[in-house]
Amino acid sequence: MFIQGYYPKNMKKKLLIYLSVVMVFIAMSSFQLLKTSLKITVIDELGNIVEGASVQLYPSEEDYRNEVNAVSEVSYTDKKGQVKFKELDAKVYYVNASKGDKNNIGAGVQTDKLEEGKLNKVNIVIE
Repeated sequence: MFIQGYYPKNMKKKLLIYLSVVMVFIAMSSFQLLKTSLKITVIDELGNIVEGASVQLYPSEEDYRNEVNAVSEVSYTDKKGQVKFKELDAKVYYVNASKGDKNNIGAGVQTDKLEEGKLNKVNIVIE
């Protein structure tokens, strides 16, 4: 039973803790929890997935053409034909994908601008 203007001792403490927790969550919501990443699926001209294709990502068209300043080392697609690049900037990238005598030159090398804080997905065709 409460008397008007009287609060149990621990109620003020609980309220203070609750407000502190709420403030922490509000502060954390301004930080990006998910990093911008890109999942590339390499397929052939028939739409079949390509396992073991080499994939490199470049930050500019000039770097792509000169094959310099790659965002990372060469990555190879898994059994699902996919490779993932993590912690990227939200921008356009240029993709060089190949396996054997097949590559993506002429079949699309540029991504759309990546959406920040999301897993972006792109299909790359090699022929």
